[in-house]
Amino acid sequence: MTGGSRHQARQAAVQAIYQWQLTQQLPSKIEDHFSLDHELHDVDMKFFHHLVAEIPSHLHELDDHLTPYLDRELEEIDPVERAILRIGAYEFAFHPEIPYKVILNEAVELAKTFGAEHGYKYVNAVLDQVARKLRAAEIQVGRTTSPSTV
Repeated sequence: MTGGSRHQARQAAVQAIYQWQLTQQLPSKIEDHFSLDHELHDVDMKFFHHLVAEIPSHLHELDDHLTPYLDRELEEIDPVERAILRIGAYEFAFHPEIPYKVILNEAVELAKTFGAEHGYKYVNAVLDQVARKLRAAEIQVGRTTSPSTV
């Protein structure tokens, strides 16, 4: 894979976005410190930078995509899971070239790695609803062209 792993980039981005949410430092400062403090040799640095720079600048739009599907206020959600939800919503909204199933699976794996014990279930449920809204056509095509595996 040229330029490193996007999965590794997402893992690093979860940690950087988490830090940004807690400290409100400039994303560029967090990215600089993060790059110095962590080994990022297998990371797609371009994608990592993109996520860390763009998610804060699209925060209100992303939160608007998430809020209708939450069972509590966004600020009450575990900050790690909030970061994962925002990354997933960002990818659904701004990266149509990434299949929605990939985004959803990555978010669930990130939540299993970094979130609370059953946090991945919440992340999956919320982002599944966001995908149904933002990727409705893609999901519909997938349902009509894929044979059932159940």
